[in-house]
Amino acid sequence: MLNGYKIIDADSHVYEPNDMWEKYLEPAFKSFALSLDYKIQGEEIYLKISDRVRSEGAKRVTQTHPISVLTGFDSESHVQAMKQMGVDISFVYPTIGLWLFAIDTMTPQLAGAFTRAYNNWLKDFCSYDPEILRGVGAINLHAPEEMVPELLRIVDFGWKGVFLRPNPVKGRLLSDPAYEPFWTKCEELGIAVGLHEGTHSRLPTTGADRFNTRFAMHACSHPMEQMMALLTLIEGGVLERHSQLKVGFLESGCGWLPYWLWRLDEEYENLYWEIKHNVKMKPSEYFRRQCFISIEPSEPYLAEIIQYIGSDNLIFGSDYPHMDHNVDVVEKATALQEQLSMKTVQKILWDNPARFYGLE
Repeated sequence: MLNGYKIIDADSHVYEPNDMWEKYLEPAFKSFALSLDYKIQGEEIYLKISDRVRSEGAKRVTQTHPISVLTGFDSESHVQAMKQMGVDISFVYPTIGLWLFAIDTMTPQLAGAFTRAYNNWLKDFCSYDPEILRGVGAINLHAPEEMVPELLRIVDFGWKGVFLRPNPVKGRLLSDPAYEPFWTKCEELGIAVGLHEGTHSRLPTTGADRFNTRFAMHACSHPMEQMMALLTLIEGGVLERHSQLKVGFLESGCGWLPYWLWRLDEEYENLYWEIKHNVKMKPSEYFRRQCFISIEPSEPYLAEIIQYIGSDNLIFGSDYPHMDHNVDVVEKATALQEQLSMKTVQKILWDNPARFYGLE
């Protein structure tokens, strides 16, 4: 709790230990364990990261979280960081996994092995303090037939959410018919689906085809891939067929949303006849009904966005402990009461993420 608010961090991250892949991979796949320089059998897991970006990122993380660096970002340091920030519940997403699960050329079988290894490790990580640390499970989009079985295994852990990349995987959009059983089961079980982008991945990514700097690639990838993911779920009929499904758009800011909803509503008004079999109402109505988006406290237009879409769909994530995480981000989130009502801030920090993740 901070400044009178109970707080759910809807999007924090782990740094997976270098040796955990070899420990947790099944015997048949141990030879593919990640090396110390983030390669699989000599092949890098990421795309277009310069030495300068790597060194600057490491320096910033070390300066911001020196104790966590010394302890290897273990469970105890994660819990202590959350308590220091005033966070009551932390939903945990991967870091290395954002690249590792996003190699388009990886075989489905190997992607599944990495997915299971990560979920098993994260289960142990969160067991240190399951009241604060809440795992968000990985799902293998490379192998559609494995998605529901792994989802059911995650549910047995007691977890309330899974994450997916918004990008196409092996040419399949999120609306691909192969994923339909997964969406059906998520809706049936009330499992939140967090969409989380990751710059420099080896999936088709907006901007990566024309830019080389992190400045440009990071600016493009997070909001633009989320925009297309939302379009995919609407145009492909996923949100129409699964009206109780909950989808969150994370770490992209929310400033793009009003324009995108306006644009999609305009397109729908003019071209509804083309997609009426999948889309039965305005795209903005689907978003208001069943989608959530994480805000950045520094976004200067939050009050105007709330006027447009209301306050029921906004959540908050700290992005701890990444290179662009600010240690005072939670304090800045509570300070939003200076421009928004206390009721609205409470919605963003607790009520809405509790509803998204299905907390009682």
